[in-house]
Amino acid sequence: MLDINWDKWLEAMKSKMDLMGSNQVWTLVDPSKGVRPAGCKWVYKRKLEADGEVIAFKARLVAQGYTQRLGVDFE
Repeated sequence: MLDINWDKWLEAMKSKMDLMGSNQVWTLVDPSKGVRPAGCKWVYKRKLEADGEVIAFKARLVAQGYTQRLGVDFE
């Protein structure tokens, strides 16, 4: 990461992964033959006060559902 606050972004990512794990968001499985799993991407956002001061670093993991094909990767 090329941001001076990379350690805060890393902590936000770890926090989000821990939360998703405790909420049992997914179950790891081997993909079926010929099926491509959906990719994912991290999205970052700084939460700001009215005066522009950073009060939180937020990270979320989003699925790249646009890569899947109807009838091939899902029904």
